[in-house]
Amino acid sequence: MNERQLKQQRIKELLERHGLDALLLQRVSSFAWATCGAASYVNTASDLGAASLLFTPQGDYVLTNNIEATRLAQEEKLDQQGFQIVAPFWYEGANPVAELAGGLRLGADVPYPGATDLSAEIAQLRARLLPEEGERFRQLGRLCAEAMDAAIGQVQPGQSEYQIAALLASETQARGVQPIVNLIATDRRIFSFRHPLPADKALERYAMLVLCGRRWGLVCSITRLVHFGPLPQELQRKQEACARVDATFIAATRPGARLGDVFSQAVATYAAAGYAEEWKLHHQGGSAAYEPREHVATAASDEVVYEGQAFAWNPSITGTKSEDTILVGAHANEILTAIPGWPVIEAEVDGQIIPRPAILVLD
Repeated sequence: MNERQLKQQRIKELLERHGLDALLLQRVSSFAWATCGAASYVNTASDLGAASLLFTPQGDYVLTNNIEATRLAQEEKLDQQGFQIVAPFWYEGANPVAELAGGLRLGADVPYPGATDLSAEIAQLRARLLPEEGERFRQLGRLCAEAMDAAIGQVQPGQSEYQIAALLASETQARGVQPIVNLIATDRRIFSFRHPLPADKALERYAMLVLCGRRWGLVCSITRLVHFGPLPQELQRKQEACARVDATFIAATRPGARLGDVFSQAVATYAAAGYAEEWKLHHQGGSAAYEPREHVATAASDEVVYEGQAFAWNPSITGTKSEDTILVGAHANEILTAIPGWPVIEAEVDGQIIPRPAILVLD
């Protein structure tokens, strides 16, 4: 079976488990997953697209309007995947779901009147990547790494965080990738905020750039830091500790591992490094696919790691952070967003050396 057929099979099995007849997918991420990478959004800030998918015993449908139908057919080629495009005029106020799924037991990936909420299980399906998706993730990771490297190469003291965000957005978008998360902090703001929206603050010495880039529906995450002038001893100590935590996450994220156990190992590394409480100040990441995080891990997470899954761990110690997107392999994990030539900290975990990005120090 090809990718589309395998996903049809997984949807059928999901419905059978819940005794349902039909499935409605409205999230942008779910739409991209089920269509092998098609885009349903117009407003990139919305979780819900301008088109939805409806799977019924009678057929698979794209539900949209006359504005979107032509692009979905001509560029996304959804009719060639076997979808029937249902597109009333935008002003008609039609409800194709009621017409096509009336009387059927319906499941959905968001709350919908009369439907069973399957959002958690659909997120798990999205995270179970197929080989074709893994290859697209590799391409996306390379593009995000290139964009980050090119943007940081243009960063200079005196630039505002808005200007730095514009550099990162430009380099990302120029590569056909959407910067759906673009966070910038400089100097003391790095120590104050884990999610720093760019501000009108001029860079003096220290900058953090955070990117979540989306293409084919998939999302890669990457963070890098740059410091102009000698690195203070406190930052040196913190970046080394953060690298050890990140390496612990990566080393432990192996097929068959329970996510809660992976999380607990990393929390123990925080404590061993002298920063026992820092993990409480920000989530640590988790599985990645068609959302920046399909599941944010905690000690209570019972999900099991599968070969071929992507993960983005993002440990942070106030003032520094380590983040890349990885792909879980049969014998080793692959760092998708590694930047060739970037300085690294070689962190050792159980005899394994795992290179993690260091703070780039420039004169």
